[in-house]
Amino acid sequence: MLMDLSQSSSGELEIESDLCIVGAGICGITLARELKGLGIDIVLLESGGGGFDPRTQGLYRGPSVGMPYYPLEHSRLRFFGGSTTVWGGRCTPLDRIDLERRDWVQDSGWPFSLEELHPFYEKANRALELGEMRYEEGLWHDLGINPPSFDPDTFTTRFWRFDTKRGRFSLGSCDDLIRAPNVKVLLHANVTRIQANEYGSAVRHVRVRSIEGRQATIRSRMFVIATGGIENARLLLASNDVEPNGMGNSHDLVGRYFMEHPHARAGIIQGPGIYRLWSLFQKRHPRKCVPVAPIIVPAHGLQRKRQILNTGLTLKMQRVPIKVSMEKAVYFRLKHNILHPTRFGLAVWGAYRDFKAWVSRYVRPVNNWLRTVRGRAGLSVIIRAEQSPNPQSRVLLSDELDDLGMPRTKLDWHLGALDKHTVRVIAEVLGKEVERLGYGRLTPSPWLSEDSIEWPIDRTVSNHFIGGFHHMGTTRMSASPRHGVVDARCKVHGYENLYIAGSSVFPTGGWANPNLTILAIVFRMAKHVGSRLRGQT
Repeated sequence: MLMDLSQSSSGELEIESDLCIVGAGICGITLARELKGLGIDIVLLESGGGGFDPRTQGLYRGPSVGMPYYPLEHSRLRFFGGSTTVWGGRCTPLDRIDLERRDWVQDSGWPFSLEELHPFYEKANRALELGEMRYEEGLWHDLGINPPSFDPDTFTTRFWRFDTKRGRFSLGSCDDLIRAPNVKVLLHANVTRIQANEYGSAVRHVRVRSIEGRQATIRSRMFVIATGGIENARLLLASNDVEPNGMGNSHDLVGRYFMEHPHARAGIIQGPGIYRLWSLFQKRHPRKCVPVAPIIVPAHGLQRKRQILNTGLTLKMQRVPIKVSMEKAVYFRLKHNILHPTRFGLAVWGAYRDFKAWVSRYVRPVNNWLRTVRGRAGLSVIIRAEQSPNPQSRVLLSDELDDLGMPRTKLDWHLGALDKHTVRVIAEVLGKEVERLGYGRLTPSPWLSEDSIEWPIDRTVSNHFIGGFHHMGTTRMSASPRHGVVDARCKVHGYENLYIAGSSVFPTGGWANPNLTILAIVFRMAKHVGSRLRGQT
């Protein structure tokens, strides 16, 4: 059943259910789909409607007081389907080392192993129709291509697979939920408070309000908060009438450890073999299979030996000296100054991306070869870095209130010395490897020789020139409440019926785009929540 709080003609709505899911993005939609077959009553709350609305999107506004970051209202989308509406579809799982306790990475280690997550990765892989569960270096053989002969003690390669279905989580693709007799989807339903009992041990209900002022109360046996890596923390911090510091925040950990995948240029390779190296790392389109693309990552042995973070490296052919291209100027203007993600805007955006993909596949190889022949190109090494967990990097509440009367978010993002050390080591070791293999010589970026731990903001790096819009870590998992906000099953420590879904539970982020891992964790959590709702545990 589809309902819209903003169009409710009655007084305050009172809804009772077995499960209340807050947030209709990739997590909330997947969880509702996974559990609707149990016959339990589910309420799925979405702040926005079926498409973009500037006033609703404006609820995301808030200051950034740490490292420069994208405007917070531009860094995620607040309507049904969320940011997956403009998602590029890149999928790959985390590495084993990402979940391990690493002595050189403060506060690292997940409360379970990669092996425990593997069957749920397989389920996530099927849900996104990604073909075989193969992301390792052996995929080169299937493509009929010889991989670069990196010393196995230095670098290896992994692969992305791409979800090519647009609007997979849009309202129009979710008729199964809307038609389910035991599911209520409530639009324009902004949760303004998660109400705990007087003991701070369980949630009684959530208070909901539309921007127009219509209100609702949702009472459920269980609650799952799935509003994104920033908003999850904001809701817990703002729900502070029982616990003064916010729900689940007795150890001052809610909102801390905010992580991104920071982007930067490690250096530029110039020499006779740069086109050959660049061409190896292009997106491939195997017949009867989803597109795949290779990426360079440091070997686990190198990470341990040199005490660095896991980091992805992509290669980008650019004119020398490097300038912002016309393509980038168009991208910035389309995305940030002209087009909102309305139906028309998404159609134009999709057409632009299709044209860009065609150019990348058929025109860019010839153009880059000509640049190389004429000596006008360099091969930039673009970093897609893992960020070290940092308790000083955090989401806070601002003194300013939004249109619902809630404190706005304040982001205080920080990187540390290990983050920059990692890029320095990668530039050094990769430079030796490309020279040994005859590709050319790598000149490290000047910022790596500076004493400051800050990273440059360089619009020529990529379309996402600061980070990947990946918000992680703010309600981290841990075995003990002294070290995190939720347990291994994503239940908030100390609360019997409150769960958190999404990348905010990641203790570390690895280099991989988070959506495949988000889905795997949701499937894992759904198994536990479903058992509890059936009374089996």
